[in-house]
Amino acid sequence: MRQPSVIARRVAAASVSVVLAAGAAACAGPKDSGAGGSSDAKPQKGGTLTVLNSAPQSDFDPARLYTSGGGNVPSLVFRTLTTRNREDGAQGAKVVPDLATDLGKPSKNATVWTYTLKKGLTYEDGSPITSADIKYGIERSFAAELSGGAPYLRDWLIGGADYQGPYKDKSGKGLTSIETPDARTIVFHLNKPEGEFPYLATQTQFTPVPKAKDDGTKYEEHPVSSGPYKVVRNENDGERLVLERNPHWSAKTDDERKAYPDKIDVRSGLDSSVINQRLSAGQGADAAAVTTDTNLGPAELAKVTGDKKLAARVGTGHFGYTNYIAFNPKVKPFDNPKVRQAISYAVDRSSVINAAGGSSLAEPATTYLPNQKSFGYTAYDHFPAGASGNPQKAKELLKEAGYKNGLTVTLTHSNAKDFETSPEIATALQDALKKAGITVKLQGLEENDYKDKAHSAKKEPGFFLAHWGADWPSGGPFLAPIFDGRQIVKDGANFNSGFLDDKSINAEIDSINKLTDLDAAAKRWGALDKKIGEQALTVPLFHPVYKRLYGPDVRNIVISDWTGVLDISQVSVK
Repeated sequence: MRQPSVIARRVAAASVSVVLAAGAAACAGPKDSGAGGSSDAKPQKGGTLTVLNSAPQSDFDPARLYTSGGGNVPSLVFRTLTTRNREDGAQGAKVVPDLATDLGKPSKNATVWTYTLKKGLTYEDGSPITSADIKYGIERSFAAELSGGAPYLRDWLIGGADYQGPYKDKSGKGLTSIETPDARTIVFHLNKPEGEFPYLATQTQFTPVPKAKDDGTKYEEHPVSSGPYKVVRNENDGERLVLERNPHWSAKTDDERKAYPDKIDVRSGLDSSVINQRLSAGQGADAAAVTTDTNLGPAELAKVTGDKKLAARVGTGHFGYTNYIAFNPKVKPFDNPKVRQAISYAVDRSSVINAAGGSSLAEPATTYLPNQKSFGYTAYDHFPAGASGNPQKAKELLKEAGYKNGLTVTLTHSNAKDFETSPEIATALQDALKKAGITVKLQGLEENDYKDKAHSAKKEPGFFLAHWGADWPSGGPFLAPIFDGRQIVKDGANFNSGFLDDKSINAEIDSINKLTDLDAAAKRWGALDKKIGEQALTVPLFHPVYKRLYGPDVRNIVISDWTGVLDISQVSVK
């Protein structure tokens, strides 16, 4: 068995941070038909767009930011080799070229990827962007004082696991697995086949950084822009971030970012209720304001829905994310598949969805993969419980398992009031399972204690609420960290909660990773999801839906299935 993947230790924290950025919680369906700002006027250049967010836009350095996929604001300043397609819904879940001329040319076994940069690329000062700058930008992301190494890059690049960044590189050669034979060519050598490298190349670590302008941890104060906007003000580590036009950015080299506003003023650290109140009122500068991280709650949504004018200013987003029950088969009675199956049948998804805020904010799930084509979604329901559960079938299975008089179990959850593991969802499950003769004791923990226990191979409970979000819209980063036996981490953050280590599943993951045809890979991920689902190691509950207000003067609303958030690179203001 190889060393536990760095991905398994780091991916969940990053996924959750993307989810937080995407849905008041970080990404299927189109935006609201009422996203009327896009239809009542043509987008125009000029004006100031205000962004009102709860979380601060901190660590504004491409080495420290995890991904540009969900990073709306960073992608205005930082361009990467590839990026997400800036279109609505499913079309927006595709990866497209950005600084590069194409999605990369793979070797026959997908262990070598070659990219060619577009002609005429420049920084905010007019100097040329080179392949050496991209190599350096990646290398500095390995420095301990910055991010300490982007997880996938450290895991995939030859020599990445031991590299400590350019500040400690006495050889001056950097990562020899990244070659720059000329100013427009960059070649990556991987230690295993990775057909999804074009997705990885969307992450901010692939942002070019001119070595001469790198001042380490201070770089975030004024990073050198390769995108349509440059940083002119950064207060209190991203609490307020002001962006203005980069005069040397050319739309001829950038098919994705529209860059309509002259200025973007990002205000962060605000209370969510204040954000929604300001967007609802839409007065002054707030008339041209949006949020990328603050969802409407059930009560707020009910109020907005009753007002036609407000309802026309609600955007709907979906992100690759699943909320589910996790089982630890090492803990009795969950070592018995029939017990896990019985609980799968007993679940009342209607009550769970009500607890999560209602059908406008959550969609029922019977598959682990999100219900989006890009993930390879394949419909299945191995344990059909209907909308409100099948307690009779659950009782039959319990009897077969030796529990004809029912059983008592403990469900662990977080006490945090959020979409993922809230006490309300736990209580809904408790009520449903009682009908099947299963007495559920609830163990609510504070968020840090919950994470410590749920992600520890030694402390993991037998029955707990969990959630997962994807780093990019594919089955790979969704299934591998949870079901690849080689990613079981014994002395760190473990996310393979079922401790599944099936050679055939591991081999299929490796086989799919060799595919450079992303559509073909998606179908294989869907089939694998269906196969794994038969083991009842998880009970999918729901996929969240994100509802966000925007100001009355905001135009050109685009919400992709990659991020689930309004794309500010497309927005114009009246």
